[in-house]
Amino acid sequence: MIERDPIITAKEVASIDHLSGGRLEFGVGAGWNREEMENHGTDPRVRMAVMAERVEAMKAIWTQDEASYHGKHVDFERIWSWPKPAQRPHPPVLVGGNGPTVLDRVLSFGDAWMPNNTGEDIPARARELWARADRRIEVIVMGAPAKPAVLEELQKAGVRRVVRWIPSATQGPVERALERWEDAIAELNGE
Repeated sequence: MIERDPIITAKEVASIDHLSGGRLEFGVGAGWNREEMENHGTDPRVRMAVMAERVEAMKAIWTQDEASYHGKHVDFERIWSWPKPAQRPHPPVLVGGNGPTVLDRVLSFGDAWMPNNTGEDIPARARELWARADRRIEVIVMGAPAKPAVLEELQKAGVRRVVRWIPSATQGPVERALERWEDAIAELNGE
């Protein structure tokens, strides 16, 4: 989000959600590559605030016939943008990240948290998130391993979705990776 215009992005997201019949999930993150951020005009020191305002501004565009937003980093007055998203009030916003303040961002403007599986205690952080939340927030773990024990731990913690990286390779390595994933899921489910 810190490298994208919020008005154009809101229009693109709403159009895809509208055309897909409401099947879009919108993932956002603040990024890590400081040089890239600077090339897009974002000061890395304020990227979290920029991202928050851009998401808030996009929500205004999605939910208001004539939207306005006034923040420190985003400012516009009375714009129209159509079509509106098929999902109401808007497509779910999945907030990526594992940093120390990511849960604050999820609670502030997200509908789901999508951490990378980095070996940290995601179940404990998920429980903290749910304890602090005033609404249902989904946790979707990115890069989950094909290990039944890890999948079971996440499932017991309340994580309902995981995403597995599949290699960008020829058919053989891709099929083997998918087979390992299928085997782990079958073992998890007692099949």
